[in-house]
Amino acid sequence: MEIKGQVAFITGGARGIGKAIAGAFAELGCNIVIADIDPELSSRTAGEIKEAGVDSLAVQIDVSSSVSVSSAFKSVMEKFGRIDILVNNAGITKDNVIIRMKEEDWDAVLNINLKGVFLCSKEAIRIMSKQRYGRIVNIASVVAFMGNPGQANYSASKAGIIGLTKTTAKEYASRGITANAVAPGFIVTAMTDALSDHVKQEMKKAIPAGEFGTVQDVANAVVFLSLPESGYITGQVVHVNGGMYM
Repeated sequence: MEIKGQVAFITGGARGIGKAIAGAFAELGCNIVIADIDPELSSRTAGEIKEAGVDSLAVQIDVSSSVSVSSAFKSVMEKFGRIDILVNNAGITKDNVIIRMKEEDWDAVLNINLKGVFLCSKEAIRIMSKQRYGRIVNIASVVAFMGNPGQANYSASKAGIIGLTKTTAKEYASRGITANAVAPGFIVTAMTDALSDHVKQEMKKAIPAGEFGTVQDVANAVVFLSLPESGYITGQVVHVNGGMYM
């Protein structure tokens, strides 16, 4: 089986890491689904993806809503008739120390970051089980393993993804479906760009490679785990962090 012509569904695919992942798949000839809460931005990204010579579909999705998720997957099946790759990338942060964290901020992060992976995986597995083939890649984080002050909700959501990934792998390996996670460290994004030079230098001291990663570094790992040739790799976490966590 070739990856060219497969359908890759990327949540949070309109910007940042998700957009880089979508572009990497498009370069390999995959048809791309940009699933994002922002319909205008997702449509723009889908249009850019089409310039790579592949088909692309933008769907609006709230990954925390089962109704929205079901509707998005239905739209994709109506257009493409299959989904081969699911990348659960959508995520948010609402940072604060535990004692000051609002309950609604805890719930919002867990609903998007963890419940969203569950709901999207559930829909994808139904489709992939019938195909007897599928690749699920969940975007976790280095903070799932190290923790991070001010990110109790985010760290918990990403740690939950690891357990969910391993359970998915065990339950559906017999159906030809693999489930793996990629755990990025500090990646150059709009968030890191906003940091002062001093803060950036202090953060880099904790990274043996001495620099932040790029969105392409994450995309490369996701693509590797999604290849047909990676079918004997499941239930694993690939750390993309420059040696920050080993």
